[in-house]
Amino acid sequence: MTYVITQTCCNDATCVAVCPVNCIHPTPQERAFGSTEMLHIDPRTCIACGACADACPVDAIFPVDRLPAAQREYAAINAEYFSGEEPAPEPAGPNFHAWGEPSFPRVLPADFAPLKIAVVGTGPAGMYAAQDLLLHTGAEITLIDRLPVAGGLVRYGVAPDHPATKRVGDTFARFHAHPRVRMHLGLDVGTDVTTEEIADHHDAVIYAVGASADRRLGVPGEDLPGSLSASAFVAWYNAHPDAAPDTVDLSAERVVVIGNGNVALDVARILLADPDTLARTDIADHALTALRASKVREVVLVARRGPEHAAYTRSELLALKHLPEVELAVDDHDPRIAAAVDAAGPRDKAAVLSDVPRTAVDWERPPGPGRRIVLRFHSTPVEAVGEDRVDAVRIASGTGERTLRAGLLLRAIGYRGLPVADLPFDEGTGTVPHEKGRVAGRPGTYVVGWIKRGPTGGIGANRSCAAETVSTLLADAVAGTLPAPRQPVRAFHRLARRRNRQVVDARGLAAIERAEVARGEAAGRPRVKLATVAELVSTARSRRAGLPR
Repeated sequence: MTYVITQTCCNDATCVAVCPVNCIHPTPQERAFGSTEMLHIDPRTCIACGACADACPVDAIFPVDRLPAAQREYAAINAEYFSGEEPAPEPAGPNFHAWGEPSFPRVLPADFAPLKIAVVGTGPAGMYAAQDLLLHTGAEITLIDRLPVAGGLVRYGVAPDHPATKRVGDTFARFHAHPRVRMHLGLDVGTDVTTEEIADHHDAVIYAVGASADRRLGVPGEDLPGSLSASAFVAWYNAHPDAAPDTVDLSAERVVVIGNGNVALDVARILLADPDTLARTDIADHALTALRASKVREVVLVARRGPEHAAYTRSELLALKHLPEVELAVDDHDPRIAAAVDAAGPRDKAAVLSDVPRTAVDWERPPGPGRRIVLRFHSTPVEAVGEDRVDAVRIASGTGERTLRAGLLLRAIGYRGLPVADLPFDEGTGTVPHEKGRVAGRPGTYVVGWIKRGPTGGIGANRSCAAETVSTLLADAVAGTLPAPRQPVRAFHRLARRRNRQVVDARGLAAIERAEVARGEAAGRPRVKLATVAELVSTARSRRAGLPR
């Protein structure tokens, strides 16, 4: 019996560090690391010790004989990655590791006084950076977030039917109440405090603010009611405080999603998933109510290029094939589609579509009975059509223009970073210019995550990204190039409370956690999220056990 890595792999390589026989690849020392969709276990060298499964932060690793039916394909996927390759060399000894924890410059107590560092953003990027600093230095950390609750992408970006992926948040949560951490949640940088004020009270500031804007299509009708960004839809079903309960109208039978990345697949899956199944997740209450009453029966994913160039991962596409009572089909309107699928090798994403039905679709007619997801490749949107709201989407392809009758248009073509007050910003890339995380022209200021490298890579990619930034920061500390703070960090804590009386601290965050879990237990769910700033703040201030109200 061997172990296999499955769909929810986060790619942060924690499993690589604990493997005693070097059977998990690619490792961070290998060129392919970061370019593969997931890590893989070599069945020829795996000794089934289970160390990787115990260490995995997202529960993505299982013994082959315990794989559920929907994930049995991953045994072949893991084996295929190593087909035609020589087995990995035997380890040098029982304690050999091909790769360990991120390494940093050797820091001695005499090198510098304990650092006071602010981290702006409590998503994966910011928390990986905070984790490295807390585990490898004596730094004191100030965590800042504009929302009154921590989590960032883990809380508000991961689909509710991917609970294993959300478990990486448990790894970060243990640092929220760390004795060297102070939290200021609900504190908006640029409104409540300035970047200069944060820098004045800290030795260094790390910005992990992500990429919160979405890319636009640039077509007529894009701003009609019924045309939304996928990010707005994701925020809606994840109970983000910025998303109103009535954001999404599900009264149409057909929805068109522009894009073919993982977010597009998430959107399609949630739109057609069984509401009773979603009722066992932490999906927003208002979204669950709307999905129960939804008339949506067909979701069309429109992609500019062919299946061989799809942006989604193979694992997420496989999941669509196993969505209960939902048909997956390919609009066979272009001969290039069949050619790409037929020519695909076993490792290619297009090969997953080899047994998916290909059909000609009459888009002028309403959807047929049942629920269906249709992949339409080699198509470009040219206009959202409608008077008072979207009622169709016009697309161009190699066979001419077509009109897809639809009452909701969602664009899922990527995210974009927004400028941070007083920091340099590259409009072309939507990032803050930097050198290995060090912000250009701003000593003591650093970036990590999507605002650093652009909106690429999943949760695990932030681990190595954070390690690079922290290494740069510590090298600057050793070299003595960090600017000395002009005021003590305690003065910042007083300033934050004075500027915003509703700031949530670690005890308040714990009260929110207790309340949401208690509400979930009462409803037979893992948690029921508080969906507004007012609810979050009042619960945090109550400091009570958080019984359902």
